[in-house]
Amino acid sequence: MPVKISRRNGLTFLAVVLVVFVIILISFSAFFSLGATSSLDNSLSQTIRNSPVNDLTQLSLPPVIVSHQATPKPLRAVYMSSWVAGNQEARDKLLERLKGTSVNAIVIDVKDSSGKIVVKLDAPALAKYESLASQVPDIIEFVNELHQKNFYVIGHISVFEDNYLTRRRPDLAIQRLDNNQLWEDDKGMSWLDPSSQEVWDYAIAVAKEAYVAGFDELNFDYVRFPSDGKISNMRFPYYDPNQKTKSEVIEGFFSYLHNQVQNIGVPISADIFGMATTNTDDLGIGQILEKISPYVDYICPMVYPSSYPLNFRGIKRPALAPYQIIKLSLDSAVKRLTIQGLPVEKLRPWLQDFNLGAVYTASMIKSEIKAVNDSGLDSWMMWDSSNKYTINAYRKTDAN
Repeated sequence: MPVKISRRNGLTFLAVVLVVFVIILISFSAFFSLGATSSLDNSLSQTIRNSPVNDLTQLSLPPVIVSHQATPKPLRAVYMSSWVAGNQEARDKLLERLKGTSVNAIVIDVKDSSGKIVVKLDAPALAKYESLASQVPDIIEFVNELHQKNFYVIGHISVFEDNYLTRRRPDLAIQRLDNNQLWEDDKGMSWLDPSSQEVWDYAIAVAKEAYVAGFDELNFDYVRFPSDGKISNMRFPYYDPNQKTKSEVIEGFFSYLHNQVQNIGVPISADIFGMATTNTDDLGIGQILEKISPYVDYICPMVYPSSYPLNFRGIKRPALAPYQIIKLSLDSAVKRLTIQGLPVEKLRPWLQDFNLGAVYTASMIKSEIKAVNDSGLDSWMMWDSSNKYTINAYRKTDAN
C-alpha cells in the first residue's frame, strides 16, 4: 500500500531533509576549512617531532588548534607571574590596567625557579619527573585569549636554578664538596649541574611543549652557574673544570638549544646579567655576551639599576641613577655586538619596575625607557614580580 503523506507531514519531511542538507553542507565546509587552518599546525607538530629527538622530545598534540604571532617591532613586554596567570580575576584586572598602554607582549612563567612547570602541559615525556604543577590549567585557552587581544606571548623558562628536580634527582644536582648533600646558594636554592645532558634535554623538552601549546617565543633564564653562596664547596657530578671553562659550558648549551629548535622557527631569547654587557670576563657564572648572542634571536640583559654594586663606574648609588646605568650598559652591549657583526636589534633589555635601592616612580621608569631609546634600541621587557606595575609610565603618549 502506498504511503500517504499529508501536507503537514510533507512539510515536516521537507524540513527534516533541509536540516540534514544544511548540516552536511556545514560539516563539509568545516572539514575543508579545518583542513586548511590546521595544515600549518599539523605541519608544525610534525616538524617538531622530526627535529633532533631523544626520549624527552616526544610531544603531545594540543587539544585545540593553536596559532603563533610574529614578534612585534618594537616589543614592549611585562612579566605576568604564574599566580596571576592562573587566577581569572587577577589576570583580567592586570589586562584591564594595560589598556591604553604601549605594552604589546606578556611574559609568563612556564617553568619557574622553584623547578615546577607551572602551566598545564600535556607532556607524557615530562610526566616521569613529576614536576607538572599546572598552576595555569587553561594555558592554551589563555594564550589564545591573549592573541585575540593582540598580545605576543613569551614563555619564561628557568633552567639551572631548580629547587624541585634537584631534590628528586640529586644525581643531576650540584652537591656539597664536604658532605655530598645538595649544595644551596644564599637564598636556599639548589641548582642543576649546567653540564648535564639530561638537564639540557629536559629544558628543551619543556620549551618545545610550550611552543606547541601556543607560546610565541621561549625565554631562557638562569642559564648560568651560581653566583652566590659558598662557591668553593660545590661539587659537580658532570662539570669538569679541567675539560671546559664555565663559559664554554654555557655556550655549549645555547649552541645545542639552537640546533634543536632552529627548524621549528620559534624565536629564542636569553636572559643575562646586566654586568655581562660591560664585563668581558664571565663574571664567574659562565655568561659572556659574545659567546651567547650568536645562538639566540634576542639577548636580554637584566640591567636593573638596583642589581649593580655601589660606586659602579663612578656611580655612587646605581639604583638612584637608572638612566646612567642603563645607557652605559646598553651602549657597551651595542658596541660589542657591532664589533661581532651581529644586529643590535638582538638586544632587548629587562628593565626595573620594582622598589629596591630606591622607590621607582613613573618618572624613573620613563628615564629607563629613554635610556633604551637613546642607546639606539626600541624594545624592552619590564619586571615586577608583584605585577603591580606603574601604569602611568607606559601610556602610549609616554613610552615612545
